[in-house]
Amino acid sequence: MPTLYRFITDDDTSQFCHRISEALSKGWALQGDPAMSFDAARGVMRCGQAVTKEVEAEYHPDMKLGQQ
Repeated sequence: MPTLYRFITDDDTSQFCHRISEALSKGWALQGDPAMSFDAARGVMRCGQAVTKEVEAEYHPDMKLGQQ
């Protein structure tokens, strides 16, 4: 079974948490620790979290990962 990988990023707001929560509710699993970085050009903190999911479908590059 193929394993899909996504790295979800967003500003450090509740929207980022909602995006991760949505991915988890669709069967994605956290992979590693979250990352944070300061975007000096915009003056905001950015967050990132890797998630993975095993799927039945064969992987192909034009898959919409967020819709899996």
